[in-house]
Amino acid sequence: MFYFFTKNNFKIHCIMLKKFMPLLFAALLGSAATWAIAYRVLNLDRLGNFAFTNTNTTATPLARFTSGIMGGAASTPADFTAAAETTTQAVVHIKSVEKTMQPTAQKTPRGRSNPFDPFGDLFGDDMFPFFFGDPRGGGGANPQPRVGSGSGVIISNDGYIVTNNHVIDGADKIEVTLHDQREYEAELIGTDPSTDIALLKIKESNLPALPLANSDEARVGQWVLAVGNPFNLESTVTAGIVSAKGRNINILNDKSAIESFIQTDAAVNPGNSGGALVNTDGQLIGINTAIASQTGSFTGYSFAVPVNIVKKVVDDILDYGVVQRGYLGVMIRDLNGSLAKEKGINLSQGVYVDSLMADGSGYAAGIKSGDVIVKIDGAAVRTAPELQEMIGRHRPGRRC
Repeated sequence: MFYFFTKNNFKIHCIMLKKFMPLLFAALLGSAATWAIAYRVLNLDRLGNFAFTNTNTTATPLARFTSGIMGGAASTPADFTAAAETTTQAVVHIKSVEKTMQPTAQKTPRGRSNPFDPFGDLFGDDMFPFFFGDPRGGGGANPQPRVGSGSGVIISNDGYIVTNNHVIDGADKIEVTLHDQREYEAELIGTDPSTDIALLKIKESNLPALPLANSDEARVGQWVLAVGNPFNLESTVTAGIVSAKGRNINILNDKSAIESFIQTDAAVNPGNSGGALVNTDGQLIGINTAIASQTGSFTGYSFAVPVNIVKKVVDDILDYGVVQRGYLGVMIRDLNGSLAKEKGINLSQGVYVDSLMADGSGYAAGIKSGDVIVKIDGAAVRTAPELQEMIGRHRPGRRC
């Protein structure tokens, strides 16, 4: 991703007031006359009601309060203060140091070949040259260590921290700074590139930890807060709503990638990667991961890994050292109106099975080419990313 500063230049023009005083006086006089005529002819009543009346002197308001009681209190927006105070205590600043750097051209984030990819991650390393000069020395025979910044979320009182894999990928040293400015060197416990999740550990106890919500219960339109450290601005809180669920934006370069992001319009920027997406109760519903942008900064939409995926990854890393994930062994795509018409299917939503692997679990379970999957574990499935997320929560051998 490329990052740009914008600067507006202004020119100040001086105007000689004396030259235009006669015109200004005439304009004011004309305006006064116009209002007088309007008041008499149109019987303009109370300007505060934004209404003209023609047949009586009682104004009919065109703008009303949503409560339906004129003059009453408007509906109160959600109060985010308690959730913000709780969450900022549990969100940390992460600095990753990659000591061994090759004196070659700078790679794009996570190995992407297109630096103008509209779906950029939120890792803050590429902003450093603009603020402090290039800490990597710009290549050469003796390149300097690469330093990047991101965010993380404390999920247990004894020091386990969740962040994005791309925040710490390739790091030789990981430094964590708490909300109260205490600093620690973190141990990398495990990673899962398929979901872009990593688990860290610091040696501390009695830490503030965020409770985990059920991300399946997140609803489009509900308020959420994004908390992180964009541009090294610590403990930044922004608010928005859940814009969509089950988004696949093809950002993870992994053959087994699971992308079923929660999409929000809460403002996030480089440095927010690994930060918290919480509901108004201060419960974690996702880990902020990426933005849709042509500039590298927030332009409207951000994407978070659902916490139900995060919990599965963390549990597997702690229990087995690696993530154990089930696969159906099928080629799938979203069912839509045109596909349903082409195949003669009397459905408009679901996941269409194109083909199967002969030795896959889907084939063994009796799934056939041309089938439409509409439920998993009793929950409705509408898109391929939703199906991949639900299957990915199961370990191999478990029935759905």
